[in-house]
Amino acid sequence: MSDIIQLLPDSVANQIAAGEVIQRPASVIKELVENAVDAGARNIRVLVTDAGRTSLQVIDDGCGMSETDARLAFERHATSKIRKADDLFSLHTMGFRGEALPSIAAVAQVVLTTRMAADEIGTCLTLHASRVVSQEPVACPVGSNFRVDNLFYNVPARRKFLKSNATELTNILTAFERIVLVYPDIAFQLYSNQQELLSLRAAPLRQRIVDVFGKRLNQELLPIQVDTAFCRISGFVGKPEAARKKGSQNYFFVNGRYMRHPYFHKAVTSAYERLVAEGTVAPYFVYFDVDPANIDVNIHPTKTEIKFEDEQSIFQILSAAVKDAIGRFSEVTAIDFDTEGRPDIPVFDPQRHAVHLPDVQYNPSYNPFNTTPAANADATVHGTTGSFSRGSVAAHLSLLSELTRPSASQPDMPSLFPDDTPAPSLITEKSPEHYQYKGRYVMTAVKSGLMIIDQHRADVRICYERYMEQLRRHTSSTQKLLFPEILQFAPSDSVLLQRFLPDLLTMGFDISDLGGGSFAVNGIPAAIEGYDPLSLVRNIVTDAAEKGSNATADELHSALALSMARHTAIDYGQVLSNDEMERLVNELFACSNANYTPDGQSVLAILPQADIDQLLR
Repeated sequence: MSDIIQLLPDSVANQIAAGEVIQRPASVIKELVENAVDAGARNIRVLVTDAGRTSLQVIDDGCGMSETDARLAFERHATSKIRKADDLFSLHTMGFRGEALPSIAAVAQVVLTTRMAADEIGTCLTLHASRVVSQEPVACPVGSNFRVDNLFYNVPARRKFLKSNATELTNILTAFERIVLVYPDIAFQLYSNQQELLSLRAAPLRQRIVDVFGKRLNQELLPIQVDTAFCRISGFVGKPEAARKKGSQNYFFVNGRYMRHPYFHKAVTSAYERLVAEGTVAPYFVYFDVDPANIDVNIHPTKTEIKFEDEQSIFQILSAAVKDAIGRFSEVTAIDFDTEGRPDIPVFDPQRHAVHLPDVQYNPSYNPFNTTPAANADATVHGTTGSFSRGSVAAHLSLLSELTRPSASQPDMPSLFPDDTPAPSLITEKSPEHYQYKGRYVMTAVKSGLMIIDQHRADVRICYERYMEQLRRHTSSTQKLLFPEILQFAPSDSVLLQRFLPDLLTMGFDISDLGGGSFAVNGIPAAIEGYDPLSLVRNIVTDAAEKGSNATADELHSALALSMARHTAIDYGQVLSNDEMERLVNELFACSNANYTPDGQSVLAILPQADIDQLLR
């Protein structure tokens, strides 16, 4: 029997490794920029063409490489960071495994131009699919210039599954943001198709956050700082009023490396319990400084998942630090106990302010139905302050006594109301067709029982279909604002907004792109007057970001319409008139699906008549 196990060729092995490390153009940007940071660069420029499909380039002014190092850097597991196994537990740099450059070179055409400060001339190395095509001396500035062309050109299946340019550019911006937030002392520039998307100068951390996400965030940040034996935690958290829906600015960094950590995320969100609306999260930028021996960053190919030695202790420290920041810096209205100029209200004294009721006498034989004057001659009550007729009181008491008796015991009792006067009823002769319960549900009688309709969800379904129809027919009207409102978005959100900006214009918004992530809201749909335009647009972008990054055009239209419907539909607690309830019910049952909202929540339920009868047995 022949042997069946054999070694893979280097080209195949490199492509397999590339599949773990290089998933999309954003992965290339991340690896190359991190290498530039490790090289000591103070200025880093990133240029992408067609969201990295055609070309991407990273230029830095770091230490550069020699001719030999440039050639050796593209060999697998060639690294300047590790000499022995113990070095894995004392890492203070970004890349260390020596897989990034050979993985990139395995699936693209790479040109590296680099020079060290001590050399008068640099070197230019060209590789195609891990194969060295040429290496020659060249005049170039100090530092490194990596140009990666035709990514995945030799792996058609991988290239075919790349998303649209807008989606891939959003992923590049997301990866870029995670790096620039760690190194505020480095200047970064990002260009897409020769258009500048970001230009960040070296600045303090708070200023870097503001430069990336907009000036509005500057007023919403609270600093945190705690130093313990386990770790050092610093950074900023948002005020409770800055909370947004999921997908807001939430970042964890450990020893200068971005990470995802659901357990620590829970520590932050638990500090905001009862302070923010359900389903919203305040922004946070939290930086951990931990002994490298107490963490393991080598548990995931992209190194975004990190294992801590004592996570429970750090959880408690982080939660306490966030609570302290909220309590220390949040604005709390003071209670004013100053009584100067206030009227003097004396304390009640039962001895001084006792109430003495008059001595009341009454005639037990008084009968209000006895019309004989002599029988009621003494029917006068005398008190210390005056006298009054007892007839007006006793008559009502006697009448009440008669009304509470069973009617069979008084067959000859005369009618209390004239024949031509209708008797009053506790139930109106014609009841309304719809009832509102606790400002949340609309109840109406149907043939099979009692229908209960969730008023907010019903209006979400109605508004959603209306907005989808507007998108299909391109029919809407715009209400101009007296003064334009300015919105500023993070670069990744800005690209997403630019993608569906034509759809917002179709829905009645008038929004113009001012550049640099700033947009002017000049008008809103006429049907939603009274809503805050800034919050409305920001919430729409947040909702679309959750689904829109990899969504098709139809899915994005649906996400936009649903977001608009959620924020403009009838709220819980809003009191509705009978006409409004009638309109709601009629429009709901004119929809294509009256039973569920577009995201699958139940709109109505029917309590069968048989169940009602059973409850009242």
